[in-house]
Amino acid sequence: MNTETLRGLAHLARLEFDPAREEQMLKDLNGILDWVAQLEKVDTEGVAPLVHLSHELNVLRDDVARNTITHQEGLKNAPRKDTDYFRVPKVLD
Repeated sequence: MNTETLRGLAHLARLEFDPAREEQMLKDLNGILDWVAQLEKVDTEGVAPLVHLSHELNVLRDDVARNTITHQEGLKNAPRKDTDYFRVPKVLD
């Protein structure tokens, strides 16, 4: 990869970076591409794809709706309220 390709990628990704750091960016990006090239050489024939990192299953509780506080307790600390409802700033015209 060269500097022109790096600038083109930066433009496409709408990235801006200091031109003084172009060489460092280019070095880092080429290092990443070299590492990927090494991975491409690894023989993965017969290796099953990894779908999950763990064989553990999530143990979840049943989702049961319940009121833990009363309506009045919920409104007690509201900065603005109107009888039974929270008062919020208008968001639509």
